[in-house]
Amino acid sequence: MTMDETAYDRRRLRQWLAGTARADGLDRRDLLRLLAGAGALTALTGLGAPAARAAAPTAASGIVKALPEDRFTVRGTNAETRFAALRGTGRHTPNDLFFVRNHTATPAIDAATWRLTVWGSGLRGGPRTFGLDDLRRMPATEHEAFVECAGNGRSNFTTQQGQTVSGTAWALGAIGVARWRGVRLAEVLRRAGLARGAVDVQPRGLDAEFSSGGVNLGRVRRPLPLAKALDDALLAYEMNGEPLPPDHGRPVRVLVPSWVGIASIKWVGDIEVSAEPLYSPWNTDLYRLFGPAHPDGGSAPLTRQTVKSAFELDRGAVFAAGRTHRLTGRSWSGAGRVSRVEVSTDGGARWRPARLHDRPRRDSWVRWSADWTPRAAGPAELLARATDEEGTTQPERTEFNEQGYLFAAVVRHPVTVTA
Repeated sequence: MTMDETAYDRRRLRQWLAGTARADGLDRRDLLRLLAGAGALTALTGLGAPAARAAAPTAASGIVKALPEDRFTVRGTNAETRFAALRGTGRHTPNDLFFVRNHTATPAIDAATWRLTVWGSGLRGGPRTFGLDDLRRMPATEHEAFVECAGNGRSNFTTQQGQTVSGTAWALGAIGVARWRGVRLAEVLRRAGLARGAVDVQPRGLDAEFSSGGVNLGRVRRPLPLAKALDDALLAYEMNGEPLPPDHGRPVRVLVPSWVGIASIKWVGDIEVSAEPLYSPWNTDLYRLFGPAHPDGGSAPLTRQTVKSAFELDRGAVFAAGRTHRLTGRSWSGAGRVSRVEVSTDGGARWRPARLHDRPRRDSWVRWSADWTPRAAGPAELLARATDEEGTTQPERTEFNEQGYLFAAVVRHPVTVTA
């Protein structure tokens, strides 16, 4: 990164709290109520976007692709990948195994008529429109990166730490790594006529407007600092060598490497480039940390993901005593490459290094393995912890926050040993 993200976040937070950031459709009083976590929101307005009909779903979830029970756990409009299903699949998550995070139903969008509108006070001229063929004619970039929901691991606040949090009760399967191909967002902004005074870039999806608690929040959108948008953000139209599947953003999605998944807007239809700070519910009321350990009024908006590890193994798996078993898993971090993974087979009393099977890379995960020969029958607890190149090691506990974001603690994985 070529920017100080922490300084940016703190500056934006001060601007939101001071009421100097622009809030679509909200007056100063409503904005303050929102920031306090109370009060009703009015419908948010903005540039009109073409309506998209919902694709024909395969289940009540509104998700198009098949969701077999041995591969996914369906959670409302979302589908979590079962980590055991990833064993032996390689570094890239197959498209049909990639988790799905939807606010509403997957829309069906005609790639031939799809258009991206770039507009706003941060451009030198008026709005610019690009079709898919226009993007394909621009220099292409490929980038291997994970997309991970900010709430990945949320259920462990309750199961391990005895704390009640709100939101989808993800285990650890709200993540996938893919090889994305598209055009750099910086290239599109340059061609749109980026102005010197631009500060924020806000993509918005074409999925249906989202309501929470009876309040219409509008279409999903979240601003990026200009420096991040110009650094490594991508407008992706391919995933693992294929056109984007419908559930993953067809025809074009935003990819923001290493950041929480909400930044990587799917089915992008317009991008506002602004010369003033931008607001959306997805970086003010949502995707911030609220709770006793966090600042009054909430933390800065979430950006980078935390360090995590997961076994490619179902909870409660059964192992035979006296035999050697190969345990496998994956570790990743939003702060940089994973440098070390350790495994414990006795509930954390002793740790030993795991073997890494990939060259550690930024924005991706590393696969690892460790052999285990259990000696006695009974319950056992497996643990894995990773350390990244910044020196951050997974802790024993994660500080509580009300919406259960960024769980980073070592996850205790129960298994059974039989005689």
